[in-house]
Amino acid sequence: MTRKTRNILFIMFDQLRWDYLGCTGHAHLKTPHIDRLAAKGVRFSRAYVQSPICGSSRMSFYTGRYVHSHGASFNNYPLKVGEQTLGDHLRRIDMPCWLIGKTHMKADMEGLNRLGIARDSVIGARVSECGFDVYIRDDGLWPEGPDGMYDEKRSPYNEYLKAKGYEAENPWLDYANAGIEEDGSIASGWLTQNADKPANIREEDSETPWLTSRTIDFIEEQGDAPWCAHVSYIKPHWPYIVPAPYHHMYGHNQIQPVNRTEAERQDAQPVFGQYMNNGIGRLYHRDEVRNKVIPAYMGLIKQCDDQMGRLFAYLEQSGRMDDTLIVITSDHGDYLGDHWMGEKSLFHDCSVKVPLIIYDPSEAADATRGTVCDELVESIDLVATFIAAAGGEVPVHIVEGRSLLPFLHGEAPDTWRDFAISEFDYSATPMAANLGLSPRDARLFMVADKRWKFWHAEGGLRPMLFDMESDPDELTDLATTPGHEEIIESMYDRLGQWARRFSQRTAISDPQILAARGKSTRKGVLINLFDGSEVAPELTVRYRDRKIPQNHLKPKP
Repeated sequence: MTRKTRNILFIMFDQLRWDYLGCTGHAHLKTPHIDRLAAKGVRFSRAYVQSPICGSSRMSFYTGRYVHSHGASFNNYPLKVGEQTLGDHLRRIDMPCWLIGKTHMKADMEGLNRLGIARDSVIGARVSECGFDVYIRDDGLWPEGPDGMYDEKRSPYNEYLKAKGYEAENPWLDYANAGIEEDGSIASGWLTQNADKPANIREEDSETPWLTSRTIDFIEEQGDAPWCAHVSYIKPHWPYIVPAPYHHMYGHNQIQPVNRTEAERQDAQPVFGQYMNNGIGRLYHRDEVRNKVIPAYMGLIKQCDDQMGRLFAYLEQSGRMDDTLIVITSDHGDYLGDHWMGEKSLFHDCSVKVPLIIYDPSEAADATRGTVCDELVESIDLVATFIAAAGGEVPVHIVEGRSLLPFLHGEAPDTWRDFAISEFDYSATPMAANLGLSPRDARLFMVADKRWKFWHAEGGLRPMLFDMESDPDELTDLATTPGHEEIIESMYDRLGQWARRFSQRTAISDPQILAARGKSTRKGVLINLFDGSEVAPELTVRYRDRKIPQNHLKPKP
């Protein structure tokens, strides 16, 4: 049987660090199933997201466009009506595009209302869901506080738990993301002191197995029809609590050494300094927190890998492994105390670089199986890759990424990018307020090549510069060290080059423009002529040697 891509399985884990897989070198965390996929495909070792925060990063993954272009620059900032997404591009070439899991999408309700588009219409639903048709959407955070629920939408996962007999108004909160104290009271996963407790739930009912089951259900229902499925897992994102037996698989003695130095805290770049010393940063300054959280994070990843084993076994048994292109990636990483920070948000590799593994079933990819590509890859490249894999032509006036198929097929592109870009808009944060910055000034930009990583801060704040060759741990900021002025200047040149890219003319393509050149003269629009001899005679034939009756000049009786 000829192997080729008929389906696309686009798997994303939330907040999975690039270096927390066996195939990327973690000393203690073994991920044999994801590693096996890497051995069957290509692992990209320099994959950067376009923004190191959930919502903005995902909108770039789904549109194939920089944050600078699509404008959804922070969590819960709407993706404006009119932005085309993966689903729009694939449906044009007869490939349905489905969501199973999380998107972090915020609908542009003002835009929908302005255009008179009902949200419950087919168009309105797709615009509200990043262009996907929804099999199941569950964004995975269902906490509640004195002002009510964080997310007012329906939770399919909560409904599943209720059907399974977990008695609570919000079983996600009381079971999936909580342990149990000795006295029977709830030990909330929101408190990191509880991260070493087993979640109060049967492992098979926890979030990751639940989504794997829904994915298998979906594939079963498709029969022989082609499909693209974005399977977006909620974990290993916090709350950091995991069901047995994964809660005690790893101990504090298996934690990778923390990557930070006291020098980073001395005269720190102001934005970096704010993030090191905010509440999350200070929490992860404490070894007791890291010793609780990181083993749980590792357990969550191990559970994810085991579920990949279950999913891949199903694909092999059903024959879908022979016709399904599979991607594994993440929307961003997790500091876990490195650089005196927790969470994500800034541009160190542990935050902005992600794992990216692509398995192409086609025979054209046989020569590259098990290889590692170290070219600079951006998350926006996946939309272009999927369009090309499905047999379409990438609309380069809309999609800013580039197809990775040449790397999968052992065909080096004629040209490739020599730097990658990421952006972060922190205008809604206390850190911006502490620095006294206006919303338009609270922005960061990263320019990274294979040696240097440069951070630019708006608002008149100084930049940062790292030599990734001599300092791969990114511990020494060279921006104020004499002798690096030319490097900084070249990085600013690159940032300017990127900012001047042509990205907003999305309604008409270059080929359409080229095809239209000169058409107006053949439609009779002739300007800058004296006697007509300046152009071909056929262009003036309607304006020469013609007589018309003059009856209209005679007076009416």
